[in-house]
Formats: sequence, structure tokens, C-alpha cells
Amino acid sequence: MDFEIVGSIREIQPIATGTGIRALTRLNRQYGRGKWRKLKGFAAVRLLDGTVHTAEIHWYEAHGIGKKEFKLKLPLLD
Repeated sequence: MDFEIVGSIREIQPIATGTGIRALTRLNRQYGRGKWRKLKGFAAVRLLDGTVHTAEIHWYEAHGIGKKEFKLKLPLLD
């Protein structure tokens, strides 16, 4: 990751679940079988240059496996 999540993620909402996830086969192969969900939320992030911004974050999550593959979605909100 080229950013660090500072604090907690808020306003978490599901984007896709189960077969609605395009990368489901890859996730099962790479991290193990699970009930995968793609989620989004907002969090304060610290970029490589040290600045802190509020941004939308997307990630995959499965029970017993945890949160994987965080993605920073632009534009950043200040």
C-alpha cells in the first residue's frame, strides 16, 4: 500500500457480495475460501509524503480471513 490508514474506517457499506464480486475466484485461491464481501468506507489516510487526508477506501473482507487488498479511491476529501 502507498498509504496508511489512520484511525478507524467509518460509514462502511457493502458494494458487492458472493458471486457479485468479479475477483471471487482469485480471492478464494489466494487467501482461502470464505464468504467474501467488497466494502467501502471513509477514513483518514497518511500518504507517502506525510500529508493526512480523508478518502474513500475499498477492500475485500471475509469472516475468519480478515480485510485484504485496500484501495484508495480518488479524489481525496479534505
